[in-house]
Amino acid sequence: MQRQLVQLRPVQIIIALAIAALLVLLAVASWLMRDQIYQSFLDPGVPFQTYDPPAAPDYADADAWAVRPFVSALGDEEPAVFFVHPTLHTGGEHWNAALDRRSHRERLERVYLPNFAGPFAETGAIFAPRYRHAALYAFMNNREDSLQARQLAYEDVRAAFSQFLTDIGDERPIILAGAGQGGGHVTGLLLDVVAPDAGLTSRLVAAYVLESPVAASLFDGPLASIPLCSAPDNIRCVITWMAVQPEETARIEAIAERSMVWTAPGELASTSGTALACVNPLSWNLSGEPAPARLHRGGAAAEGLELGERPSPLASQTGAQCRDGLLFVDMPRSRTLRRPSRLGEVRRVAPFNLFYADIEADVTRRAEILANTLAEERRWAPDLPEAEEIEIVPVRPID
Repeated sequence: MQRQLVQLRPVQIIIALAIAALLVLLAVASWLMRDQIYQSFLDPGVPFQTYDPPAAPDYADADAWAVRPFVSALGDEEPAVFFVHPTLHTGGEHWNAALDRRSHRERLERVYLPNFAGPFAETGAIFAPRYRHAALYAFMNNREDSLQARQLAYEDVRAAFSQFLTDIGDERPIILAGAGQGGGHVTGLLLDVVAPDAGLTSRLVAAYVLESPVAASLFDGPLASIPLCSAPDNIRCVITWMAVQPEETARIEAIAERSMVWTAPGELASTSGTALACVNPLSWNLSGEPAPARLHRGGAAAEGLELGERPSPLASQTGAQCRDGLLFVDMPRSRTLRRPSRLGEVRRVAPFNLFYADIEADVTRRAEILANTLAEERRWAPDLPEAEEIEIVPVRPID
């Protein structure tokens, strides 16, 4: 009996080694495919056509807004900022987020408002709607269900923008800003609402479409009246970028090959083969030349601050260069300005703002330029209409 046990030991060792090797392979495969596995857990598991979405918001109700100031308390010329937040809801049971989810409200107020609405707070009054934003899962693929979830979210944002315009009146300057999913919805508003309305366009300081791809072809077509900002003194224009580091190959591929962009009012198309727009937030131009880190005014991790409470930006953290429609940046020296290791990170908006102080200074400058431009335009009477020809009729005596 003793001898048989000794003879079996090599077999046991081989089996144990095989099991160990299999476990290692499974662990490696799970690590390499972690985003795909994570994505499968986020699938709502029900077709959007049969999905019962959360109740729609009523934007006349204050609770439908994360931030909604009293217009009567604003200065006569103070710009109004319409800010659209990024994705908070990951997925699972719902394609679109309910407005009353406590964790979403807390993350919005703790992370994304101070980081991405914060840079605009010194210049204008922030209006930030809550909306049934599409789940992160809807941005991990281009399924028809996912597109419908995004469209539902956009319909909410458009309704909120309509209420915003009613609230602020017909004269006040406006700034549009959005990050991630919110940036995509801002692009939709530019196409559907702002560009077709010369009165709105004239009041636009600028639109900031942050961390959301924008098709460059739009500015030769439906957004020709709202061009890309090509210089620091431009107004009534669009600023956009998506920041990547050269080694972030998965993120670069996800943006350039597997994302969606507006190509016309109401139309979304794949980024594959589509030239993307990029404005450099250090030089504020379209040149494609590298901008050195000495131009960087400062990034900030403003988590936990109240909206309007200014963080202490860290300057000279990165250079930047627009290349192939993406903004290539350096690895920031401060760890607080580096992306965390999270599942699905290639599709997320970072919990910090790498260009906080740059945006802050830029929007202040452009708002002042617009104010001066509007004052100058008001000095001049409107153009006279074209002269009408009057046919001379001979006078006939009355008998």
